[in-house]
Amino acid sequence: MSENKNDILVEVKGLKKYFDIAINAFQTKPLKAVDNVSFFIKRGETLGLVGESGCGKTTVGRTLLQLYKPTDGEIIYDGKPIVTKEDLQDFRKKATMVFQDPYSSLNPRMTVADIIGEPLDIHGLYATKEERQARILELMDHVGLNSEHAARYAHEFSGGQRQRIGIARALAVNPEFIVCDEPVSALDVSIQAQVINMFDELQEKLGLTYLFIAHDLLVVRHISDRIAVMYLGKMVELAPSDEICDRPLHPYTKALMSSVPMPDPKVARENKRITLSGDIPSPLNAPSGCPFRTRCPYATDMCAESMPEFREVKEGHFVACHRVDEINA
Repeated sequence: MSENKNDILVEVKGLKKYFDIAINAFQTKPLKAVDNVSFFIKRGETLGLVGESGCGKTTVGRTLLQLYKPTDGEIIYDGKPIVTKEDLQDFRKKATMVFQDPYSSLNPRMTVADIIGEPLDIHGLYATKEERQARILELMDHVGLNSEHAARYAHEFSGGQRQRIGIARALAVNPEFIVCDEPVSALDVSIQAQVINMFDELQEKLGLTYLFIAHDLLVVRHISDRIAVMYLGKMVELAPSDEICDRPLHPYTKALMSSVPMPDPKVARENKRITLSGDIPSPLNAPSGCPFRTRCPYATDMCAESMPEFREVKEGHFVACHRVDEINA
């Protein structure tokens, strides 16, 4: 992936995360949750990561931050590979995560001030208690919470407010990079827009870089500069946001984009929905070759024999498909 190295903040090369699953008392089998995924994220941009449930999106985010230990692959942050414990410790001060469920990701026994202040305590980012308190109130202000909320507990808040507490906690170490793991999927639609707009404002104000994981394609299109599409642990397409939404090249992405509801009834009538046959195979028994071939209308014997290379078919547009040129001719 050719790009000016100074612009790239995060780069992932050949990332793999396999989980050993017991199939009987004596045998285990690897579940390939993430299998040979590569991408980069430039400073100040948002890379959206989409795909059906169970495709490995969240595992990519967690393995990237090394909440899961990678099975294989290289994670490079700001030009430096993360190899040693010291590297990881430095990385954890610059990269954080906003979790999907604001109901389970906040400790019910801690006050809002202690939840937001915990990263400050862990990394020793204050000299006095007054400095700690001032920083907590500043973070609460960033995400639209009042100072009187500091002494309350998480269960006293609505879902949207709880997610704001989670975002304030993620901002506590003054990070450069945030993995947003479906941060609005557990919220009411009316609240989703507020939280998405807040992410936009924080990015502009603090110069943040996001990996934004979601399954709502309209949300992803709104917030992302580029979008990556995953299927069964593999990355199948990556391109600028408008291009991947308006001119997808991979058969799976075409089907995915055709399912997006259109607010304009006239456009919706003209939009031909692509229905895929069959079910998603189990990642424990993934098909040989291309993982999408069992549901792909264009699949041939070649697709069963080898996994297509994830290659740049035009500038900035990467696709993993043996027949991409024929399909889009």
